[in-house]
Amino acid sequence: MTAVLAAAVLLGVVTTVAGWMVWQAGRSRASACCLVLGGVAVLLGCAAVLLDLDGAAPPVFRLAAFLLLPLAVLAYPRLSWREPVSFVLLVTVGAAGVLSVVWDRAADPMAYVLVVSLLLHAWWAYEQGDAEDRRALAWCSLAWIGVGVVVAAAGLLAESAGAGSFAALGVVFLVLVVVGPVAMVVGVVRPDLVDVRGLVTRAVVAASVVVVNLSVALGLTSTAEALQGEPLAVTPVVVLCALLAFGVRPLQVLLRGVVDRLLFGDRPDPLAAATSLADRIGDDPTLALAAVREALVLPYASIRSGGAELASSGTEVTHTRVLPLRLGADEVGEVVVGLRAGDLALSAADEDVLRIVAPLLAQTLRAQQMTHDLQRSREAVVSAVEEERRRLRRDLHDGLGPTLSGVAFATDAARNQVRSDPDRAEELLTQLRATTADAITEIRRLVEGLRPPALDELGLEGAIRQHAATLHSASGVPLPVTVDVPAPLPRLSAATEVAAYRIVVEALTNVVRHAAASRAAVSIRVDAGRLTLDVRDDGPSAAGWVPGVGLASMRERSAQVGGTLTAGATAHGGAVEASIPLGDGGAERPT
Repeated sequence: MTAVLAAAVLLGVVTTVAGWMVWQAGRSRASACCLVLGGVAVLLGCAAVLLDLDGAAPPVFRLAAFLLLPLAVLAYPRLSWREPVSFVLLVTVGAAGVLSVVWDRAADPMAYVLVVSLLLHAWWAYEQGDAEDRRALAWCSLAWIGVGVVVAAAGLLAESAGAGSFAALGVVFLVLVVVGPVAMVVGVVRPDLVDVRGLVTRAVVAASVVVVNLSVALGLTSTAEALQGEPLAVTPVVVLCALLAFGVRPLQVLLRGVVDRLLFGDRPDPLAAATSLADRIGDDPTLALAAVREALVLPYASIRSGGAELASSGTEVTHTRVLPLRLGADEVGEVVVGLRAGDLALSAADEDVLRIVAPLLAQTLRAQQMTHDLQRSREAVVSAVEEERRRLRRDLHDGLGPTLSGVAFATDAARNQVRSDPDRAEELLTQLRATTADAITEIRRLVEGLRPPALDELGLEGAIRQHAATLHSASGVPLPVTVDVPAPLPRLSAATEVAAYRIVVEALTNVVRHAAASRAAVSIRVDAGRLTLDVRDDGPSAAGWVPGVGLASMRERSAQVGGTLTAGATAHGGAVEASIPLGDGGAERPT
């Protein structure tokens, strides 16, 4: 009796605290009030037992068990009485509870009425509720139904064991009932603590396996005993149990598929899903993810790279699975998929499908990244063109414009004084000649900034040789530079010529300024439709190169025409290597 009373006190305390926590969550206020009142009623009943008020204890316990706690479940996760079904269930539960409290003989039949009514409420509320209500109901239903099944099974065992086991059954019952209020708290406070849908599926499968095996075992043993007219010996029963154990796992697999389909719908065939995905995944990551979700019946899918979400499809869920996206040895991102209703993890077949389509998703991600890179490159080119136009406008307006204006004014002044003061006019013409020479120099500088004239006059090879012949080291000694062109160069596009020339000139300038080299070598060759430039020197290169304006300029010029560039120190000196497309050389060179 002491153990039963202690278990009842535990139930009262937990139920009261659970009601307070549900109230604090701001949801299910009616259910929270019933939980608190039910917990208090249980504690009052325990107090009546301790004070030997035997006549008061049973009605108080019935008040908690048959009215307050059922009303708490009925009002969970929200009280609804406007619909006809909800109103009828509310009246039924209230009437059955009141009748059980005032008339003790009605408690047993009313218990069946309450159980059926609460099961109907769970089904109706689940059908009418939203996703949040359904998660809360799943927690509540799993706990209370699980308690009922366990207690029923324990009752059967206690009945076969004898009357002395019913006291222990009472303790077990009161302790297990604690799970119900706790689950109700989890349902409104932390419904995503665990995927309750997966727990429901596993609980239903486990209960079904137990019931089927017990039914088969009892049926076979009863039939065998009836045929031989006496109880079976221990050995045949043990052999029968061992044989039934072999069927547990296959039965679990079978029931898992049946229960999964009944509760959460059909699952796709993995091979058919992989085949359909291979045909539907294109260059748009969002459409590709939508195809993945549709084929595998997933609630959510997204592609991430570097911690940032690049594309997503569906509604994000709490429980997800992450798979890497690789192209060769490079990991380009990851795909995140949400688990389906009732799943605690992806099945092996689903993971196989995702591994099959992962390379396609990786290619889609790489295509999107290349598209973004191309867009950024185009924006950089447009920005560079606009900056060049701005520079030309500034140079013409601030440099050449005033110079030419001065020429015009000096010409007017010389004309006005050519007869009255020839000497002054001659002086003005001399200044005019110098100013005009400066203007010509400025024009040449601007023209060379647009395109080096040597390229049009001598070609790429000749322009580089001409520039190399003018180089001197920091000490003023001419720097020997060899230019190696194994075969005549084909006609190059203007952009390719300018980029190649500027890269070689900048590389040789860096040799003169920083390398302390005694000689340099330039190699220009054509290989597989690309122009390859190689500039090397024999300067000491013990330390790594510090990126500066020169290196950045060479890389930008190479990138602008779709090329690549590497530069750095080697064991024999500095090296700059660039590879750029030949471009369309059919256009005429400017003259």
